[in-house]
Amino acid sequence: MRARTAALGMLLALAAPAQAERLITTLSTSRVLISSNFTGADVVLFGSVERDAQTVARRGGYDIVITVTGPRETVVTYRKERVAGVWVNADSRTFVKAPSYLTVLSNRTINDIADINTLRRTQTGLARTLLPQEISGDIADSTRDDPFRQAFLRLKIERGLYREIQNGVTFLTPALYRAAIPIPDNAPTGSYEVDVKLFADGALLARQQTALEIVKVGFEQFVAAAAREHGLFYGLATALMALLTGWLASVVFRKD
Repeated sequence: MRARTAALGMLLALAAPAQAERLITTLSTSRVLISSNFTGADVVLFGSVERDAQTVARRGGYDIVITVTGPRETVVTYRKERVAGVWVNADSRTFVKAPSYLTVLSNRTINDIADINTLRRTQTGLARTLLPQEISGDIADSTRDDPFRQAFLRLKIERGLYREIQNGVTFLTPALYRAAIPIPDNAPTGSYEVDVKLFADGALLARQQTALEIVKVGFEQFVAAAAREHGLFYGLATALMALLTGWLASVVFRKD
């Protein structure tokens, strides 16, 4: 019985593909603090490709694609039409659990890294990212030329929350690389996933994931926590402050 178990283990080891390369990554910081004077920041990612002793150098070198995904959110988009000279909401579409922040960085043009089927299967690149929509009660990803999807991407890109930087990864040596992850001043708070993919000769060789966190500090953190944890009292305090401000303005600017 013991010999049979050992033989089975050897067969499984032979059948399992050997991982010739592996990724090692580290972030300059795993926590970004947002205060009242925050104007944006860069989180630097350093990484290296480690090969085992039997692996020969890849003919075309390595390619790196880094995808940074922010907290998920459900967003409703509207399509406006002009009716009788007035712009009104004619149709809407709900994006379910879409990334609130999405940045893709690579060392060269993504379409040159792998074929379209590989990029779709690995969801590599902004155009291949799944953005599920709720349509007639069903949830499914839309076609790439869907007008709601295009409008959603355009609005996110204009706000600096979605971007694809095709020279965002720099190889310092054939196996050592760095990338700067841009964090805009309007970045949502929460946990961010950092997914690093290693390609060579059009094939995905290795993948590693890490994370960073964006949090508010100081007065902003106090206001956000109060609104989240004590909604009723926060609303009453806000209304009272508005009334007090209006009364003070009437006193200051009163004309006798």
